[in-house]
Amino acid sequence: MREHTLTRAAQVLDVTQPALSKTLASLRNYFADPLFIRIGHKMEPTSKALELGPAIGAILDQITTLKSRHVPFDAASSARVFIFCVVDAGLIRLLPPLIRHLHAHAPRVSLRVAPLEIEKLESSLESGKLDFAMGSFPSLSKKIRRELLFAVTYVSVVRKDHPRLKTKPSAAAFAAEKHVLVSTAGTGHAHLQAERAIEAIVPAEHITCRVPTFVTAAVIASKTDAVVTLPSSLATGLAEQLGLRLVTTPVKLPRIDVSQHWHERFHREPGSQWIRQVFAELFREARERSRQGA
Repeated sequence: MREHTLTRAAQVLDVTQPALSKTLASLRNYFADPLFIRIGHKMEPTSKALELGPAIGAILDQITTLKSRHVPFDAASSARVFIFCVVDAGLIRLLPPLIRHLHAHAPRVSLRVAPLEIEKLESSLESGKLDFAMGSFPSLSKKIRRELLFAVTYVSVVRKDHPRLKTKPSAAAFAAEKHVLVSTAGTGHAHLQAERAIEAIVPAEHITCRVPTFVTAAVIASKTDAVVTLPSSLATGLAEQLGLRLVTTPVKLPRIDVSQHWHERFHREPGSQWIRQVFAELFREARERSRQGA
């Protein structure tokens, strides 16, 4: 019902497609109903399946809760793989301190970063295919819990020896330059607000390229005369490494709250609670160092 295809459902359940087809045939026989019928390229639920869905979902939630209550999580000995998704700006800020923490406190725990697919994000969190997602996703439903980690502000960057742009340019001078935009269209991420704000003052003919990642855009800025607008913490971190100069963006850009997101079903699962607590602590420490000027 969630994946709309046998192939993806089998992948989520970690079974073969023939095995899932056999199970579905048994369910169809038991309920005397096809349950799912093919419409175009999708498998859509019948009215009987829609009637059964809420009750079965409640049963699965109870099973998840019962299981999590009786399976303790020991970070020091666990070999669990945590799977999450995040845009690359978050990865650069997150992964170094997170990996240091794992090496010190959970040496057998490992991480896997999955591609960000907004159309599958909520279902992936619900199924446990993703343990959590980090970012700003205002379209997610109330079934998805959130915890604020930090806020993103923006600044623009150019190469240090850029021939024209000053550190505090006018809006006209800023708009006259060529720009490379980081595009998150289709991801559901709130960075799209910043992208639209830049588009509002920069003529379309001055936007020479759109790229999907912040780091790629920063590298382009370091090797060309292009202007790139990035999250402030990322721009500051990359400036010295890439030979970039920070430039005040002469347009009001949004302040975006970045949170970690997880499904209600896994709220009390011990491993999920542990990794969320690690995230919260790491970003709390980062905020304190920032306030102290460390």
